[in-house]
Parts: sequence; C-alpha cells; structure tokens
Amino acid sequence: MSATRRQILSRTGASVAGIAFTGALSELFAGSAAAAGRRGGYGPLVPDPDGLLDLPAGFRYKVLSRQGDPLRSGEGPVPGNHDGMGAFAGRRGRVHLVRNHENRVTGKIAVPTVPGLTYDPAGKGGCTALELDGRNNVLGERVAIAGTAVNCAGGPTPWNTWLTCEETEDRAGTNGYTKDHGFVFEVDGADPHRTGAVPLTAMGRFQHEAVAVDPASGIVYETEDAFERPFGLFYRFLPEKPLGGTGSLRAGGALEAMRVPGVPDLSAVQETGARFEGVEWVPVPDPLATGTPIRHQDFGPRGITHAQKLEGCYWGGRSVYFVSSFARAKDGSAATHFGQVWKYEPHRRRLTLVVVFGPSTDVRLPGESPDNICLAPTGGLMVCEDGDGAQHVFGVSEKGEVYPVARGAQNIGTPEAPEWGEFAGVTFSPDGSTMYVNCYTPGTTFAVTGPWC
Repeated sequence: MSATRRQILSRTGASVAGIAFTGALSELFAGSAAAAGRRGGYGPLVPDPDGLLDLPAGFRYKVLSRQGDPLRSGEGPVPGNHDGMGAFAGRRGRVHLVRNHENRVTGKIAVPTVPGLTYDPAGKGGCTALELDGRNNVLGERVAIAGTAVNCAGGPTPWNTWLTCEETEDRAGTNGYTKDHGFVFEVDGADPHRTGAVPLTAMGRFQHEAVAVDPASGIVYETEDAFERPFGLFYRFLPEKPLGGTGSLRAGGALEAMRVPGVPDLSAVQETGARFEGVEWVPVPDPLATGTPIRHQDFGPRGITHAQKLEGCYWGGRSVYFVSSFARAKDGSAATHFGQVWKYEPHRRRLTLVVVFGPSTDVRLPGESPDNICLAPTGGLMVCEDGDGAQHVFGVSEKGEVYPVARGAQNIGTPEAPEWGEFAGVTFSPDGSTMYVNCYTPGTTFAVTGPWC
C-alpha cells in the first residue's frame, strides 16, 4: 500500500475549507515535467478590487471573453455555460483555445449555428475557438462546432485537436432535437471547417464527460458521468486507424468497458493505494445504445464495474487518470466519498486508487468535490472546485501540500445569500506561462499569468 497523507485546504480570507485530501499524491506526478511538484504554494489570495478573480500577489488575470459579448467573427454573441477547454500551439507563438459550452435546451445563449459546423440546428451547445497572441491578446473568436448538446468536458488528441463530449443521451424527437445526441465530436481550433460537425459514433453514445488519449497506442479512454443507478462506466476505444491524425477516429473501432474483478462499484474502495491486478475489458454489446443505454446493457453473469459521477480524465506518463467527483450511499452507491482519483496502467492492467477526498468531520458540504483537474507544467496538480459556497482553483503538490491558486468572486445573489460560479476547463498554454480557466456562469474565460515557476 502507498503512504497516506491528509491535508486540509485553507480558504485564505474565507471560511475553513471543507475538502480533505487523503492519498499518495506523488502517484499523480509520475512522468510529469515537474515531478517534484510545487511546495508551499504562492501565498495568500489578494482580494480583487474589480470583484472578479482573487489571486496571489504577483499574479495577474486578463478577461479573454464573457458570455453575451459579440463574437469577433460577427456570428453572434458569446454563448454561455463555459466548461471544458483545451489549449493548442499555433503558428508564430499563437495559442488556439477551444472552449465547450454546456448548453441544454434551456440554455439562454446558444452557440450560433454556422453552415458546415452545425450538427443539429435544435442543439444549443457546441464549442467556440479563441486565437491568442503571445501576450494573450485575442486575435479572433469564432464558432468551432454548433448544434450539439451539453458539451461538458473532453480532451486533446496527440495531433492537436479537441474531442468535445456530449453529456446527454437524448434521442431525436426528445426536447425538440432532430438527431440523436450523446456523442464525441472532433474539433480543430485552428481550422474548424476541417473537422466539421461529424459524430464519432463508434466511440459510443452515452453521457460522455472526458477523454484521454494514450499517445503511444492511440487508445482513447472515456468517462461517463451518471448521477443515478446504474452509474457510469469507464471505457476504452480501440480505433481501427490509431494515431492517424485528424479524421482517423472516424474510421471506426471497438468500444469496451472496464471490469475490475470482484469490484462492482468503485466507491466501495476506501483505502488509498489499493491495487487491483488483471483488469478486464469487455466489449460493449450495443455502442449506439439503440434500445438500451450502455450502462443498462447485459455484460454477462460477471457484470461490469460502475462508479458514480465519473468526470475528469487525463494522460500522464504511461497511465491514464480519472476522477469520480463524488459518491453518495443515499443515491445508491456502495459507499460515500467526496472524490476519488484513480490510476490505470495499461501495460500492467492495474488499477490503483490514488487519492480520496473525504468524507471526514472536516468536510462540510458534499458538493465540494473535485471536477476538472490538470497537471501544471511548472509543478502542482490544479483542481477545480465544484460545489456550494466560494469556488476555488486549488494547487496540490506531490508532498500533499494544498494551496489556493484562485478564488471566484460572488457573481449572483446578495451578500446574505451569495451564489458562486464553479470553475471549469483549467488548462495551460503550451509554453506553461499561462493558466487558462473558465467560470461556468456567468461564462467567463480568464488568462492567469505570474511567477508559476
């Protein structure tokens, strides 16, 4: 078993924190450029006089885009519900940001429909793409894909495109949609018309959350965010033409779901460092879920492994990491936790529970859970908080030290009953000098610079 550490997050200038990290955090930094992680953080957060984003001294932010403002392309207003995001290197030091908009049919500001980039005209979700220069000045902003639904997270490909994921299973004829939803779409932020609006149907139709691509094999790992039983599955997609560049995923492939022998529900595992050898991958009977959602399908007498709220997913070193944001026994999970991070090593067929977030007497609100995570090139695991109360981006070092990186200001409500927009889509520029992060509502994209080293 791995060593265990506990750190209680301190909310500088706010109330006592509610998340407890327990686990061998060094596992998360294996194979990263900053294997030591950052120690000690960046100091206390300084209240922002403009009331948008509190940062440590020496850091600055720039608002790149806000919902309702005009898109620079003239296609319409900036859509709302900013969620997952990827940053890609462009020519002459430029950066292309691809940003998800998690719009349901009730979304107030839809992604504008654009010829050649629209999947279903009734869908309000999609992605927008920003082009930035080396100083994070916005050179362009346009629709990258439209007519999709509930674009939550996703992940980058080794060939510098973004895989955007629909977190819904709505069929044509439901909620006014004219096409089936629940797919992954590939988006080229530099040239959206090159990828268009083509669903990658072989990758399955389910409540997608995030994906991570093994850069050596081209296998794509996928999480399913399901609130109710039966909970979501962890998948892998074996493409017919792996690592073939843009369009290779359209060639098809096989979709499989993870079975951990003897573990029908990952929430039942509570001890960090617990390892499971001989992980199995079971073919999905009906990837398009033409009659029954995948997680309801028959995987044989030995069943399949489920987990509540499977969310963030990323590749590091030779392993894929994925997050269960929370599990609650009252919802039907085998046990309660406020977040888990799992590590799967394909070459060993081994699954390890790396980190557990609560519960403990220190945990005040079950909604205070990890959501989007990423490794900072200059050290530290960045964790977006998704819960009640003031929302933060926290850094976590390899040694288990936890420090605040950013805090969102109150944006809705009153001082007596404040409401806060969660953070999402945390990612770094290719050169590591800028952290990009979204506030979900009101939709805002920030570029944060400072002494990251």
